[in-house]
Amino acid sequence: MTALLEMKQKIKNFYGQYEMYFMPLLKFILGFSYFSWINQSMGYMNELNNIFIVLILALICSILPSSVMVFAGCVLMVGHSYALGIEAAGFMLVLLLFMMILFLRFSAGKNLVMVFTPLSFALNVPVLLPIGSGLLGSAVSVLPSGCGVIIYYFIKFLNANAQSFQNPDVEVMDRLTMMADGMVTNWEMWITVIAFIVVILLVNLIRTRSFDYAWRIAIVTGGVAYVLIMLGGSFYFGVSVDIVPLIVYSVAAVLIGIVLEFFVFGGDYTRTERLEYEDDEYYYYVKAVPKAAVTTSERSIKKINGGNSREDRRSEESVVSFSEPMFQGEEKPRKTKKRRTDEMPVERKDDLDDIDFEKKLEESLKDL
Repeated sequence: MTALLEMKQKIKNFYGQYEMYFMPLLKFILGFSYFSWINQSMGYMNELNNIFIVLILALICSILPSSVMVFAGCVLMVGHSYALGIEAAGFMLVLLLFMMILFLRFSAGKNLVMVFTPLSFALNVPVLLPIGSGLLGSAVSVLPSGCGVIIYYFIKFLNANAQSFQNPDVEVMDRLTMMADGMVTNWEMWITVIAFIVVILLVNLIRTRSFDYAWRIAIVTGGVAYVLIMLGGSFYFGVSVDIVPLIVYSVAAVLIGIVLEFFVFGGDYTRTERLEYEDDEYYYYVKAVPKAAVTTSERSIKKINGGNSREDRRSEESVVSFSEPMFQGEEKPRKTKKRRTDEMPVERKDDLDDIDFEKKLEESLKDL
């Protein structure tokens, strides 16, 4: 467990250090995957079904806000629907405008969930999206997730009935009636929408409670609720659902959710503390759950040179610099050291002892 906590801390430190590079990269990968899925699922217009168009849109979305990615995806869907038929393009445009006006404008900060929804279906782990939205988001995430489910099933409907829309013998009203019936009577789609809404609300409700292991209980409860709703809805409406893949992928989504909880939350419930204090108006009861983290040790290698310091100092003094005046045509004048007078050697004369100082003193007094 300690090794996992150290790895988690190193990953967080590495991501925090290079976050300004990771965010555009992750947005580019998400945009490339989303636009590639649209071209692969629809691909009716050859001008848009191009890898260079996908790369250009992904690069643009990597440096712009996430709402641009949602808008670019809607433009691609309408363009491919127009190649399928003017009726399909009109129906897709009205459907998208209806969602934006009634739902998506209330969840502006969570609309990126609409991009993750079809990708979760493409990876066969659709339950992972409501579990992740309930853990990392809020209850408002039900709006973009439900819209993403409807768009996914409508694209799937267009793909299944592409030949009927391209048949010139089919009337315009018949095509519109076919698309309306395909939306209203698609019980699998409505069961999935209900399952997503219930799982997001349930996971978010349990995750925000104060009891121990709330995140893990919310993950398991969300997975079980999704399976029960899908099975119950399929039995009630007579929709065929593959039970074994549904259970297997739900278990895989629950395991991924537990890994997500370890990296995002990771509370240490063994050191939980409950605090009580008050002020003039309220009593406060606080439950503090410390984060499970360890301190990572950083190793520094210091090179010790065993050479003599005097030799190093001499080698540094002997280094010639080209910025000296002698290399620029100028030569510094040499300074000669003056010898101090007190350092001069005293010469002792031999006849110094023969001088009569008393006689010299008397003569000098006579002169005065």
